[in-house]
Amino acid sequence: MATAPEAAEGEAKPPAKKSKKLLIIIGAAVAVLALAGGGGYWYISKQRAAAAAEDGVEEPAKNATKDGHPTPPAYLPMDNMVVNLADAGGDRVAQIGITLVVTDSHASDQVKAFLPTIRSGVLMLISQKTATELLTTEGKELLAKEILHEAVLPFGGGEAEPHAAAGAAKKKAKATEHADMPVTGVLFSSFIVQ
Repeated sequence: MATAPEAAEGEAKPPAKKSKKLLIIIGAAVAVLALAGGGGYWYISKQRAAAAAEDGVEEPAKNATKDGHPTPPAYLPMDNMVVNLADAGGDRVAQIGITLVVTDSHASDQVKAFLPTIRSGVLMLISQKTATELLTTEGKELLAKEILHEAVLPFGGGEAEPHAAAGAAKKKAKATEHADMPVTGVLFSSFIVQ
């Protein structure tokens, strides 16, 4: 009877070796597929980042919280400004309310330290405009760009004139010009020309 159990044990062992080999092969195949998938994902993400950099598009993950959602920008309102315009006769004035868009509350504190310098530059800028320039939509959009230029000057940005940029290469440089600056945009809260 000793031979029967030994024969039964001998038959059970070869299938166990085959199943172990099969498990090892399956595990290796899964690992290879996982590595290939991870490598493909990495390659595609690098290609997309390079294409976005060529187009001048900013990565949205720059201002992101730990869960990946973008943080909302902070807003820094400036006091309303009443400025004499450069019209003949000097009887035209503009009352303009400006709100600066900053990246976050820490950047807001940085900008507050330079607010008198920024305000002075903006006042000088507006005083060089005429009423006819400011009454058009294009004139207001240009003024917003020029105010943004003045707002990033204290932080080392905006060395070139904002309206002198022309061509695709200059547009790309202009898009990245304000990328690391605390001030990212300009909004008008009021705009009256009299």
